[in-house]
Amino acid sequence: MRVLVAGGAGFIGSHLCERLLRGGAEVICIDNFVTGRHANIAHLVGARRFTSIEADIIEPLPELPAVSRIYHLASPASPPGYQRFPIETLRVNSEGSRRLLELAAAHDARLLYASTSEVYGDPQEHPQREEYRGNVSTTGPRSMYDEAKRYGEAIVMSYFRDRGVDARIVRIFNTYGPHSDPDDGRLIPNLITQALRGDRLTIYAGGEQTRSLCYVSDLVEGLVRMMECDTASGHVVNLGNPEEHTILQFAELILELTQSSSEFVYTDVAVGDDPQRRRPEIGRARALLGWEPRVSLRDGLARTIKYFRAELSASTRPATTAHQPIPANVGGQS
Repeated sequence: MRVLVAGGAGFIGSHLCERLLRGGAEVICIDNFVTGRHANIAHLVGARRFTSIEADIIEPLPELPAVSRIYHLASPASPPGYQRFPIETLRVNSEGSRRLLELAAAHDARLLYASTSEVYGDPQEHPQREEYRGNVSTTGPRSMYDEAKRYGEAIVMSYFRDRGVDARIVRIFNTYGPHSDPDDGRLIPNLITQALRGDRLTIYAGGEQTRSLCYVSDLVEGLVRMMECDTASGHVVNLGNPEEHTILQFAELILELTQSSSEFVYTDVAVGDDPQRRRPEIGRARALLGWEPRVSLRDGLARTIKYFRAELSASTRPATTAHQPIPANVGGQS
């Protein structure tokens, strides 16, 4: 099986490439490295059955051999990332999605679109079911991502209904683990890197907001099951961990696991429409895919801390992106 992974050098995409290679697939990774990292796939380059192409799916796609599976994970995903690249974020989920859907139609390939829990906005329903239509601002400071993903879902479903493309959508909730950029700006990279550096841990608005964190290997297993499920075509499925904790609880556990003496610093509410509560309802994933998270929070954080400790202690770090590092206290608690 030949598989195309758009955004394959990203945090989740790189783990997906590894998982597919272990399963015997031939993998073509496409990434423009705006937020993806060469370091994430350096160990795969040169491996049998793996090809890396530096390209932007907003532009005409390079000539490709026939593929049977297309994973669309190409998009900035952290608040600092998509706020730094707002137009690119909108285009990769609109024009980029159309190009991949056209490719799927031409190759008679199956396509999975990686959407996000951000389509629910700051939800008024808790936990969030796939049927919930969300509470999203079309003009707010996070709208370039929220609305891009909502449009992406719409065009995927239009190709499914009108063109007969075998497409399916997953809404990814907060995910953490190795390969995430220490300067990414999201909740877990922020807190772990601050703790390891001995900096004060930034807690927004009292830390009573909640998140539900899924370890990356669990998430990738859900992606593969969704792609390979013959009855999932045209379906939308939440993928995330329904175990909910406050930001302050995550911070306290990270201090314990890192054995850091860092203190907390409390600051104002994060940038625009930061959700106050977030927890997926995953009954559909359980029923359709036989999937649910298995890695415990304590175990997953320990693995992630080990990765970040090695990243931060390296005398010279590989180049990550073409832009300057993003301050660790920017972008909220997403």
